Amino acid sequence: MAKTPVLTPRVEDFPRWYQDVINKAELADNGPVRGTMVIRPYGYGLWERMQQDMDARIKAVGVQNAYFPLFIPRSYLAREADHVEGFAPELAVVTHGGGKELEEPVVVRPTSETIVNEYFSKWVQSYRDLPLLINQWANVVRWELRPRLFLRTTEFLWQEGHTAHATYEDARDFAARIHREVYARFMEDVLAMDLVLGRKTARERFAGALNTLTLEGMMGDGKALQLGTSHELGQNFARAFHTSYLSKDGEQELVWQTSWGSTTRMVGALVMMHGDDNGLRIPPRLAPIQVVVLAIKGDEAVLAKVREIGDLLTAAGVRVHVDDRTDTPFGRRAVDWELKGVPIRVEIGPRDLEGGTAMVARRIPGGKEPVRAELLPELLPKVLEEDQALLLRQARERRKARTTDVTTMEEAAEAAAAGGWARIRWADLGPEGEAALAERSVSVRCLVTEDGAVPDADDAPGNVAFVARAY
Repeated sequence: MAKTPVLTPRVEDFPRWYQDVINKAELADNGPVRGTMVIRPYGYGLWERMQQDMDARIKAVGVQNAYFPLFIPRSYLAREADHVEGFAPELAVVTHGGGKELEEPVVVRPTSETIVNEYFSKWVQSYRDLPLLINQWANVVRWELRPRLFLRTTEFLWQEGHTAHATYEDARDFAARIHREVYARFMEDVLAMDLVLGRKTARERFAGALNTLTLEGMMGDGKALQLGTSHELGQNFARAFHTSYLSKDGEQELVWQTSWGSTTRMVGALVMMHGDDNGLRIPPRLAPIQVVVLAIKGDEAVLAKVREIGDLLTAAGVRVHVDDRTDTPFGRRAVDWELKGVPIRVEIGPRDLEGGTAMVARRIPGGKEPVRAELLPELLPKVLEEDQALLLRQARERRKARTTDVTTMEEAAEAAAAGGWARIRWADLGPEGEAALAERSVSVRCLVTEDGAVPDADDAPGNVAFVARAY
């Protein structure tokens, strides 16, 4: 009689598989209010490592961290018409506090462009105050109609950067620098994510922005997921909030601005891009636990060896967890660590001890083989780097294999419905074709040039559109 699988097979029901992984790998639970989530320690450990690495990269380009209030006067949002219109359906509004009706309702932060500008207008007086480069790590609330853990939740965690510059060129270049040097390098180098870097169409760009740069990834079912965005805000918010400076020529000038953000959605993307029917596969550079050393039985000599190997691997710079819970069956523990995607398991029992070996199980490529115990500190760091590269290569090969070049809107819709992406010349699709695709739940994820670079303008000759169904 065949054993019931631990997880729903991906090919059978991908959304159900995703929920199974989130639950059984102990990443998160649904919160008590619809659309909210409780992030469990293992899931939060992934977010913490993402946060730490990204924070260092953000600071490396000259940005400082700050914090702005959760509550924003509703009137602030009304000052920028496109912005308030874009966010109106998602707003959570507080009308009572302290048992009384508030004189002015306040909005629970959906994003902070408005309140940031209220203070930028105070802090920026002269060209000497520019550029002003600020980031905050915070939570935001957007009332979500179709919630899914990590991907779309009413409350989520993120970082949001906000900058003010003296010229359009400086702002444009900084938005592009964040897009490329912070987001793309982090996601490729640490998360092993295959990305398409491009420009959003006018229909898809951020409310109130002149331009939105995006990073799009293909998930395991062929759908697209937006992984981060960087916006050129122009002078729209500066004009609304009178954020100006005295130039070198003695003239009052409006600043040029950017904003950019990435969220806990990256945890969901990690599951859907790299996971398999056995659970998570965590990129070694991200993994809070890179190697788990398991004692197969509670023999004192085995336990001593397990702890010794754990110490040796820690000294070699590997993040290690020693699992000596021999009161729990070994098979159950091995399955749990596989579900959680720990890159390497080192398994040691009495026979391994006698032979001077350890059984090494690699989560990413799969397979097991015995290795001389004394070789582990030198071998495993190399294996971890090999597996990091393999994850990125597999994601890239999947995206290329499931992307089809097409020439008509109808062909683009068919490719997306079949579980892949389509590439089509923007001149052959255009805003009319984009609108027709939207009626079929298919969207233009981004525009790129013919050679895959980020275009300077939506309507630049030779632009190519990536089309897909999206989360």
